[in-house]
Amino acid sequence: MPLESIPEALWLAETLRLTEEQAGPLEDAEACRQARAGGGDLHRRILARAERLASRDGLDLAAAHWRQGARLALLLLAVLALGSGAGLALAALGDGTRPVNLLWALGSLLGLHLLSLAAWALGALLGGDAGSALGRLWLDLGGRLARDSRSARLGPALTLLLARAGLQRWALGLLSHGLWLLALLAALAVLLALLASRRYGFVWETTLLPADGFAALIHALGALPALLGFPQPDLELLRASGEAVVGGEAARQTWAAWLLGVFAVYGLLPRALLALLCLWRWRRGLARLDLDLAQPGYSRLRERLLPSSERLGVGDPAPAQLHQPRAGHAERPAGGALLVAVELDPRRPWPPALPPVVEDAGLLDDGASRRALLERLAMRPAARLLVACDPRRSPDRGTLGLLGELARSVGDTRVWLLPAPPDETLDPARLGDWQAALADLQLPCATEPPWRWLESGHD
Repeated sequence: MPLESIPEALWLAETLRLTEEQAGPLEDAEACRQARAGGGDLHRRILARAERLASRDGLDLAAAHWRQGARLALLLLAVLALGSGAGLALAALGDGTRPVNLLWALGSLLGLHLLSLAAWALGALLGGDAGSALGRLWLDLGGRLARDSRSARLGPALTLLLARAGLQRWALGLLSHGLWLLALLAALAVLLALLASRRYGFVWETTLLPADGFAALIHALGALPALLGFPQPDLELLRASGEAVVGGEAARQTWAAWLLGVFAVYGLLPRALLALLCLWRWRRGLARLDLDLAQPGYSRLRERLLPSSERLGVGDPAPAQLHQPRAGHAERPAGGALLVAVELDPRRPWPPALPPVVEDAGLLDDGASRRALLERLAMRPAARLLVACDPRRSPDRGTLGLLGELARSVGDTRVWLLPAPPDETLDPARLGDWQAALADLQLPCATEPPWRWLESGHD
């Protein structure tokens, strides 16, 4: 399956839909806010949300590991196919010490191939997932080789995405026919090597069936290869080979070429044509590959990503688990410098005297003020942001999560750990907790106001 041709954004969105349907909604306030700020229709916003959630939770890395595992699984299956094809040829001809029974050799070379081909054709006619056994083996082996617990739903999501576009049949068919083609090519290579390096005698034998019927069957099998230039044994050679091993060089060459022609026409040719058909249908079908926005998992996102009205002052439900925030930078930082404070003591005078180029963004003391600032930064990111925090409070997870989200919304961020009021002193242990927590976030902090940096971006 050509994995690189599958749009990763669609794959990740479908994986997240399955994850939320089975494990519950994810904490996605920041991802939804950034998706809304990016604009576009619901489809585009769902993909933008999925991209940000996948990057935050490491699902994009899991997808890369899954692709690596799938490639390795495909390589292992290809090696197995090559080895199996070589084994078929060795079993069909033997070591040359005994004559080769022509029909037994054909059964060894083409029997399993024709059975699997008939099963694929029957599945295709009945509308089933032809080649699903090989496909399930490949998906299961690829998932095991990925060795990433986050990739558990990537395989099922890919299967659903392809099935919805009618591509699963052709993808698995391409996989099945491609592996069979490798096996048959390996068998052909070994056949040529054996026939070129050893002397074989050929015979056809039967006890129960009439000799004339067998001769007619062999003649019929060689009719189509004869149209492509392969030699067809005459009736005299057919009768002679049914009675004893024909030892003449011309007879041996005729039977060897007949065997190769039948193998190529009824083995290699169908698999090559079907592999090309599946590849053609796969490439045509990629244009239909898309999300089904009618799925309940996507319908529930409509109001959050494409709201009919903005709802302010309503707190988001607390997540079951707060993801460890990471400091970063906005992808499109604008100009300007902002000062903002987080949960200050009401008795502390605020704001301080600010340089002319610095704007006071207020005090973030509730959910509404936090969302208002984040929405503003999502639309117009600032170049620099100074966040004032009171180190007398504990650095709780909610505050650290807010700092990480603010840092990803602007160009550059620093934290100002405010001094204690004149009648109080700072607890050194708590100040150390703040410094350690901010170091984990990779956010620089200072106990003195960095006005020069805030004004010009230089210390």
